[in-house]
Amino acid sequence: MKIQGRMFMWLGVFILVMAIVYGVWSKEPVGTTALFLAFGLSVMIGFYLGFTARRLDAGAQDDKDADVADEAGEVGFFSPHSWQPLSLAIGGALAFLSIAIGWWLLYFSMPVILIGIWGWVFEYYRGENRTQ
Repeated sequence: MKIQGRMFMWLGVFILVMAIVYGVWSKEPVGTTALFLAFGLSVMIGFYLGFTARRLDAGAQDDKDADVADEAGEVGFFSPHSWQPLSLAIGGALAFLSIAIGWWLLYFSMPVILIGIWGWVFEYYRGENRTQ
């Protein structure tokens, strides 16, 4: 993860240089602001990856002498199928549609979003995936 953190930091430096060049050359505030925000997001991701890499064991991707087989094994835990993202997508679509149609549509989209969030948080506490 150290390498990925450095890559995002260098990407942030590149975006910062491009934001300054773009801002001076075009004098257009919206694109310049977007580039500065992209710089901030890239630096945040790079800092998080670097900060986390210091607290974890070194993986095979950080070892220059590692083979591909050194990273073999369990990759991680992946959730089984879930209907909650569909509920959140429908609620989010209705919420964004309320900007175009009318704010009254938020009264119908918020319960759908809250049900989706509730289901996603507690999906391992019911049904066949319930833990003992």
